[in-house]
Amino acid sequence: MSPIAAKNPHRIARPDVRQLDGRTEFPDRVPDHMAAGTPEPLKGDLIRLLGEDKVLHRAIDLVRYATDASPYRILPQVVVTPETTDDLVKLINYTRGTGRHLTFRGGGSSLNGQVQTDEILVDMRHHFRGMVLEGTVLRVRPGEVLRNVQAVLARSGRRFAPDPASESVATIGGILSNNSGGMRCPPEQDSYHSLESVRLVLASGTVVDTGEPDADAKLAAAEPEIHAGLAALRDEIRADEKLVARLRRKFSIRNTNGLRLDAFLDEDLPVKILGRLMVGSEGILGCIDEARLRTLELPTRRAVTWVMLPRLDLAAGYVADIVKAGAAACELLVSPVLRESVGNFAGAEESWADLSDDDSALLVEVAGRDEEELEEKIAAVREVLADAELTSPLEFMYDKVSMDQAWEIRSGLMPLFSTTRPDGSALLTEDACCPPAEVGAASKDLMDLLTSFGYPPMVMGHAAYGNLHFFLTPNFEDEAARDEYARFMQAFSELILDKYDGSMKAEHGTGRNMAPFVRREWGDHIYELFWRVKKLLDPHGVLNPGTKLSLDDEIAMRDFKSYPRIEEVANACIECGFCESICPSRHVTVTPRQRIALRREMARQPEGSPVLDALHADYGYDAVDMCAADGTCAIACPISIDTGAMMKQFRALEATETADRIALALAKRWETVEAAARTGLGAADIVTRVLGKPAGTALVSGITSLARKVVATDLMPSAENGLPPAADASLPDTESQGAAAVYFPACINRMFGRSNGEKSLAQTLVDLSARAGRPVVIPDDVAGSCCATPFSSKGYKPAKKYMSEQLARDLIRWSDHGRLPVVVDAASCTHNILDEIPGQLDGELAEQFGEVRVLDAVEWAHDELVPALEVTHRAGRVAVHPNCSLQHMGLADELVDVARFAATDAFVPHGAACCGAAGDRGLLHPELLEAATRDERAGLESAEADMAVDAYVSANRTCEVGMEQVTGRDFEHVLYLLDEATRRD
Repeated sequence: MSPIAAKNPHRIARPDVRQLDGRTEFPDRVPDHMAAGTPEPLKGDLIRLLGEDKVLHRAIDLVRYATDASPYRILPQVVVTPETTDDLVKLINYTRGTGRHLTFRGGGSSLNGQVQTDEILVDMRHHFRGMVLEGTVLRVRPGEVLRNVQAVLARSGRRFAPDPASESVATIGGILSNNSGGMRCPPEQDSYHSLESVRLVLASGTVVDTGEPDADAKLAAAEPEIHAGLAALRDEIRADEKLVARLRRKFSIRNTNGLRLDAFLDEDLPVKILGRLMVGSEGILGCIDEARLRTLELPTRRAVTWVMLPRLDLAAGYVADIVKAGAAACELLVSPVLRESVGNFAGAEESWADLSDDDSALLVEVAGRDEEELEEKIAAVREVLADAELTSPLEFMYDKVSMDQAWEIRSGLMPLFSTTRPDGSALLTEDACCPPAEVGAASKDLMDLLTSFGYPPMVMGHAAYGNLHFFLTPNFEDEAARDEYARFMQAFSELILDKYDGSMKAEHGTGRNMAPFVRREWGDHIYELFWRVKKLLDPHGVLNPGTKLSLDDEIAMRDFKSYPRIEEVANACIECGFCESICPSRHVTVTPRQRIALRREMARQPEGSPVLDALHADYGYDAVDMCAADGTCAIACPISIDTGAMMKQFRALEATETADRIALALAKRWETVEAAARTGLGAADIVTRVLGKPAGTALVSGITSLARKVVATDLMPSAENGLPPAADASLPDTESQGAAAVYFPACINRMFGRSNGEKSLAQTLVDLSARAGRPVVIPDDVAGSCCATPFSSKGYKPAKKYMSEQLARDLIRWSDHGRLPVVVDAASCTHNILDEIPGQLDGELAEQFGEVRVLDAVEWAHDELVPALEVTHRAGRVAVHPNCSLQHMGLADELVDVARFAATDAFVPHGAACCGAAGDRGLLHPELLEAATRDERAGLESAEADMAVDAYVSANRTCEVGMEQVTGRDFEHVLYLLDEATRRD
């Protein structure tokens, strides 16, 4: 191994927790005997049963799956990733025969410990994917993420009614299992009511498809006891008028605490009852293998407004009429929430800082199929509020930015609390439901209760449905805090159940957190019915024991996770998992949440621990090397944690002095590296010319595998999947006279040419700019200049600083000290110049660089070229890959706009996220590229099946190369599309 590639894993050892927290012991640390991972014979049994690639058994795998979005943490014995229905049947049969237990996991966004187990954890997210719209019904597998589902439905003008805030990570299986709702989803449109039919696997191993014409007869033949038992329960429940009335009353409002016994009232056939029972059952009755879901028409126009009122009861009193007038959502926020938002959210009014304790607000959203319908509903809402005692004018917002900012205030308090919560404390998001007519009084009572226990009186909720949310920040490592939390929960249950006859859990599910309160809420009779259903469908108790139904009254007060301090950039993480669905490495190694969870486990372990050694052995590759460091996790994260920044810190720690010295030598001779890569010089010649060391004569085309061995596997790209042809050695001739901007062709575009060998990107940008009357000039001495991305992403600090300072001086000089803007033709380079280079500069150089305006080529095209160009040869349907750098710079919409200007239609495939190229990371680790694009490839294939795609565009060469390699489609910079569409011949 070369010096530059050498790793020292102990340079990223556990933080000194004793110094940071004063603690040396953590009750939830993984015990030493789990250092070897899954014990035998369990490990061997499952490998023989499913195949080695479907069994995750290392210590690092068990630790990363021990965490979800709840305050609990339980280490599974093993994690399996089945691919087929047959795999599920094998697993269930195995557990039934061995006395083991199964727990099914989707996105891991559950808040109450629904997917925690110390047995076999079944990850349903990775392989159970796929969906197809059949008329107005969607057939979908349980591993599909809701955001992708909504994107596919939107293409046909449809939507799925449940819209939980966790849509970016929550899977359909989890949504159905928890009976999710959301801000715009009334109880009559929740998951339970949206289910058309379901294919499921019972605890017996029997597969049942409730949508088949003869499904009931098949169930009677395959499972006569279940069929007869369901029929008997149906008749028994229906014969009890008092029970029927109670069930109807309890499910007239949101309720996810317990089982949906109203299934026995809503369906006649036992097989249909069975399908309904799966919704909200949290995996204790069976496993959902596929679902058919009813969809609704998608509104195309919307507007939001703040309704500011002087008292909470006044605000609550208008909710019903506002909803009746046609509001799609009506959220209640109390004054402490509004005051807290000032200074923390862009959409908060400064005047809110002076609100009294009585002031309250409603955030109202109105939606329509067209402008006429939208305006009719707005007029109806205005009429409702015509005589209201408003404390500020009623103004509807129509622009996306303002609407998003308003909703950010509603949803942003949880992340805000996570950044300010005391060290070591958890952050719980609780929810309850009361009759909607009593939401005002219940909100006031809940605020008083929170205040009496010293918790923040931050109450908000889906007022139209009587649904209230609030936050708790107990430190479960402190015995007194645990006792106080237990007392609060008792008082909370008395308030919600005794005073308001409400639901302890409105939409977050039961889990282990609320299991002790199920009997308290429903009473002995209905609680006994819950258990009868459970024992009928899972007589051996193999499915998700302890969740929802538990005889252990203390189950909610055990297995709390600790929060040892780690690196500052990630310390505030609440492990919600919002980052996971867009992480490039999610399908190959670990996710941002898991990187942080593993880091916390390292902090829990004492020095010399065998578990710490086991985690170190795998963390370097799984977490550090396989991180694209693209920062998209910060976009998805509610509190903008960039886990990639932490990985860059570790790469810097891993770099030896020798590695830094070699990297700096490469940086100082980048023109030589650039020329060698472009002209096809071999690895030996690269090393000889750059380092002065002879290293053999083997030649390869482009950048070779030998270069990776001799120079650096983490610096030199792999040619495993092929590389594009070399770029032209010369750049277009340009004139400085009359130039509207300086054009800096990124070094990646100076090395890698266009795949089809036609007109270069540099020539294209020059021609387009001239055609639009905005000519650009390319500096004569641009060769050898670089934005430092090849070194920044790998932690080579001296090389990064050298290149950053060198480019800063060049840009200052080329732009005539900021007189002309600088246009960059690779989005990752533009982003690095804007985001990274300023931090490497000091003094006068930093001040001068601050005067330089740097624009990405997409921004240049959108703002300067498109307005001056005319389409003469419009393209057809275009697929757009919005790379992560554009997302960071807020230019993803501009990319789509440019494509739409040049084409009849432009769309982003569902599942599109960072492709894993991340500058050059995908070339360094092709396996990352392959995994990162899996969901987008599926989305692209789905879109192509709907209609032919004529072109594929993006805005970054390495992303385009990566997408081309893994999809087989010719992805090119959007400027090529724009050039073809506006040519004058």
